[in-house]
Amino acid sequence: MNADEIEALIEDGIPNASATVTRPRGPDDDDHYAARVVSPAFEGETVVAQHERVYDALGDHMTTDIHAIELTTRTPDQVED
Repeated sequence: MNADEIEALIEDGIPNASATVTRPRGPDDDDHYAARVVSPAFEGETVVAQHERVYDALGDHMTTDIHAIELTTRTPDQVED
């Protein structure tokens, strides 16, 4: 699984989401990712609930293809501030 595939899963699973996925430990580390996700669907949710939405979008890949993912979640209003 690569960063583009992870971005697609997140964007397909969360309404109007925009995801950017990187490898924070460098290109040789295939198991650790960082994702920045912006979606109006996060409005009014706690950070924990926002992260749960991302984990739900990734589904079984979190236990099979992805060892760890660092999450940053924002609403569009938080990005503009």
